[in-house]
Amino acid sequence: MTVQTDVIQFPTKGHSDILDITNEVVMSVQQAGLRNGTVTIFSPSATSSVTTIEHEAGCLHDLRRLFDEIVDPDRDYAHNARWGDGNGHSHVRAALLGASLCVPFVDGRLTLGTWQQIIFIDFDNRPRRRELVLQIMGE
Repeated sequence: MTVQTDVIQFPTKGHSDILDITNEVVMSVQQAGLRNGTVTIFSPSATSSVTTIEHEAGCLHDLRRLFDEIVDPDRDYAHNARWGDGNGHSHVRAALLGASLCVPFVDGRLTLGTWQQIIFIDFDNRPRRRELVLQIMGE
């Protein structure tokens, strides 16, 4: 089995900025030259997450609204009291969704569903320069 690691970097706007990173992951898998295996996409950040969804305006609006309802940015957060950075809600949102996603690939192609894209969500309260670590394992 071969293991290869890749890093992708990009700017974000913060405030639940949602980016479709599917093409970047596809390109990394193709460049690895492996036929079958898995790619793990990991966000080394405490205020962002990786998941899948249909990257369509209605779905994205619904996802943002859900996070506003269950983790309201205007609540009091102990993190904000300690650090004063106002992003306590960002940490909670990221913890709920998770920092990584593992996707199998077969014959060099990700096994995503027809309407399924890989997305990165930046929950922080300001723009950032982000990076994702992709670990590609297979043969």
